[in-house]
Amino acid sequence: MSEPLTQLEQRVYHYMIDFLAENTYQPSIREIARKFRIKSTKTVSDLLHALESKGYIERDESRSRGVRLLGFAAAGTTQPIPFYGRIHAGEPMLLAEHRKGFLTVDRRFLPSDDTFALKVKGDSMIGRGILDGDFVMITPSARPKDGDIIAARLGDEATVKTLTHRGSAVVLEPANDADRSIEVGPKDDFAVLGVVCGVFRPFWEQDPQPTMLPTTDELPIN
Repeated sequence: MSEPLTQLEQRVYHYMIDFLAENTYQPSIREIARKFRIKSTKTVSDLLHALESKGYIERDESRSRGVRLLGFAAAGTTQPIPFYGRIHAGEPMLLAEHRKGFLTVDRRFLPSDDTFALKVKGDSMIGRGILDGDFVMITPSARPKDGDIIAARLGDEATVKTLTHRGSAVVLEPANDADRSIEVGPKDDFAVLGVVCGVFRPFWEQDPQPTMLPTTDELPIN
């Protein structure tokens, strides 16, 4: 197990991750010093040495930006997907002003570039392994079929259910015996947001920061 980081070491490490993701190269020692108002470049060098000795980075001291984050693939194999806090009752259903942040996900797990995320509230889908507080990843370009787990809009509310049909009627089935099915009629304000393609279950969340996952004002998805 890696030796734990001090609070400042952790802040510098996270800054290096964010800087690399945004710029595709590492910050210099002087840039790190300016960011954290450190007067001595030696202090920054000592911080980088600590990160190296604790197994978080590798350094090439002959280069001004000679740092490699161990285990970090940067933008090469990852993709940010937007996380929305509200659904718009109309078209388009996903508006930029309702976007709460981004999740960075390995592209191997994304079936399409238009994948987005919503946060689940409630236990209507526990029978299919989706729990309260989970983030569901949704691909709107997939064509839903019976048996798929979908995210749907009913008015300006969202729900995650299993899609079925009874004759010409659309039925949204929960995976919890305590909940009832929802039968959608032709006059209902209904639209399919997309097919659920993945679930992310955090056991811990940081306080919200810019570009981080929010913990308040999430869309309740029953």
